[in-house]
Amino acid sequence: MSQQTGTGKYEQMLTKCKNLKPVPTAVVHPCEESALSGAIEAANLGLIFPILIGPRDKIEATAKSTGIDISKHQIVDTPHSHASATKAVELVREAQAALLMKGSLHTDELMSAVVSREGGLRTARRISHVFVMDVPTYHKVLFVTDGAINIAPTLEDKADICQNAIDLIIALGLKKPKVAILSAVETVTSKMPATIDAAALCKMAERGQITGAILDGPLAFDNAISKRAAETKGIRSLVAGDPDILLAPDLEAGNILAKQLSFLANADSAGLVLGARVPIILTSRADSVRSRIASCGVAMLAAHARRKKP
Repeated sequence: MSQQTGTGKYEQMLTKCKNLKPVPTAVVHPCEESALSGAIEAANLGLIFPILIGPRDKIEATAKSTGIDISKHQIVDTPHSHASATKAVELVREAQAALLMKGSLHTDELMSAVVSREGGLRTARRISHVFVMDVPTYHKVLFVTDGAINIAPTLEDKADICQNAIDLIIALGLKKPKVAILSAVETVTSKMPATIDAAALCKMAERGQITGAILDGPLAFDNAISKRAAETKGIRSLVAGDPDILLAPDLEAGNILAKQLSFLANADSAGLVLGARVPIILTSRADSVRSRIASCGVAMLAAHARRKKP
């Protein structure tokens, strides 16, 4: 993983967590040190109330070998990772947990339980992923979507991906976030379908099919991030130079963009899955402690905002 700098943007965002109660969180198969320590660190900071789901002997052995105190926390004993994912989803459906947190199992294994048509956590909204990034060279937290779940999203998929990210930012307390819909160029052309999708998404926002944000696109990355670059090209935009959300044209572009920011710009990267019944915290063994805590904090704020909705 790249050297992490930590510019304080996460910490400013997470100050809102201080007066909130910890959220019951189903931690799925935390049978490795990084998975278990991330959950316990978040618990010690008052962000989550972890329910550890997995083989009891493996969880206890991991805790003992790494010196992690889990004596205060409930363990739900399951035989293997697949059963852990199924049980975690069941606890959410029974309202015993309001968040899911990935442990030491494959993302695909967890998500298959989440999207199961029988007993899963689907909603009418498309499920999507968002990277929550603290980029040292940018003036605020940047949300990049979708670089992990939707490989080649349709226009309708992109509308849901966009709305998921907007709803998350609004849950964090920001009104009218700005969305830059990325392409390689800023002009609309039938030769590049992503530009047509971008133009359609902007019109959908005008018609109320996407709400709560200011959208602009297509925008090339330089025009999205740099007001000067946009002005040089004669682009008048409320979004250019100040986006909160970067909406990628497909998974490959979003994934490459997020990892470039991590490895070339020393950005910290937290991650959430949105669009299911509850937010899902996706952590990686390569994540810094700071990134894991940020993922839990953002999910906590999203969960509390969801409770307030009528």
